[in-house]
Amino acid sequence: MPLLSDQQAIEGFIGFVGAQRWVQRLAEIGREVARSQRVGRALIQWHAVEVAIERLRRHPEASIRSPAERAILAILHEASLAHASLSESGRARMRTALEAAMRLEQNLVPLAHLFRTAALQRSRGFAVRYAGFEDGAAHDLLLERDGVVAEVVCEVVSAEDGRDVHRGAWARLIDRIDPDLQTWLSAHPGKYLLKLTLPLGLNAEATKLDALHGRIRSMLQEQRRADHDEACVLRLDPLILAAAQAGMAQNEPYLVSSLRREFGHQAHLAVTSAGQGVVVLAGRAAREDAVAVAIRRRMAAIAPARLSGRHPGILAMFVEATDRTEWRHLRDQLELEGEARQFLTHPEARCVVAVTCASRLELFGASAPDAACDGELRFRNPSHPAAQAAALAPAVISTH
Repeated sequence: MPLLSDQQAIEGFIGFVGAQRWVQRLAEIGREVARSQRVGRALIQWHAVEVAIERLRRHPEASIRSPAERAILAILHEASLAHASLSESGRARMRTALEAAMRLEQNLVPLAHLFRTAALQRSRGFAVRYAGFEDGAAHDLLLERDGVVAEVVCEVVSAEDGRDVHRGAWARLIDRIDPDLQTWLSAHPGKYLLKLTLPLGLNAEATKLDALHGRIRSMLQEQRRADHDEACVLRLDPLILAAAQAGMAQNEPYLVSSLRREFGHQAHLAVTSAGQGVVVLAGRAAREDAVAVAIRRRMAAIAPARLSGRHPGILAMFVEATDRTEWRHLRDQLELEGEARQFLTHPEARCVVAVTCASRLELFGASAPDAACDGELRFRNPSHPAAQAAALAPAVISTH
């Protein structure tokens, strides 16, 4: 296939989607983002791949590219390469996958993960076949090197699956209570800390959000400083924090950074201000997050279903809805490694030669130490018969 220019790769991808559908999709995202402040910011992050592609489309000949833009361009080139390699039936399956990714609550991250994984393995010397598209296989890719073949499953798992308090639900809650807090601050100027402990968790279920919003509103209206039952414990106290006392209370990023050091990486934080008044909200579940455990459970579910067992299998796990701080914690504290290696001892992993893990930091080309050095974390299964195969080493050898 002739080498494409960046502009051709951009236009080619949008052509796969359909130019009119692409414009409609960006308009849909824009309308949803404009509906609310914090949820809107979260949606921009959720659709970061689409936003990056649109930015590239509008400035195709820019001479200076950010690491994220270069990473997305590489994915678009890989998508063009994939499309050119497929038969008509394979292209139809790829088109179906693109159409599904363009539905309202979906995004392009799963496909970006697939194309990035394929490009990464090709750069390591593997011939790559898009078996999911071309053959309708349950696995996504087929790798071949020096006569050795391996199947690759590209799976996305949300870190929300390991949290009792979901970040998306927290953003929706804060958007709801912002007006109430601003009204209250107008009558009670000062600096406050509202702590929310949620033993039963919090997700996007409307009735739960409605109930918690009502509890907070009633507590403010009745000028109470505490409220509790088995679902939540609310406490409103004066804010005693160096950043706030130093006059930085209205600087939300600075204040949140200080709060993060105070409350830890698992806390959910927000700042609402009105005039000189500030309310900091800090929420958390009653138990520690278990993101790595959720990833292990997903691997146990998909390995028997998506790997044929005829070839060594690689589970390429993409961890969605995690940020820089949490991702480094999962790696530095060996939580991912511990759960991955535990999974590899289970019967469900008998055909798995390796597990890899990546996040948006790797997807968007972030550098170490925030991102994994080799573009992914890898954990090899030492008990698999192909674990020592030299041909597979670039794809399976452990990074830890």
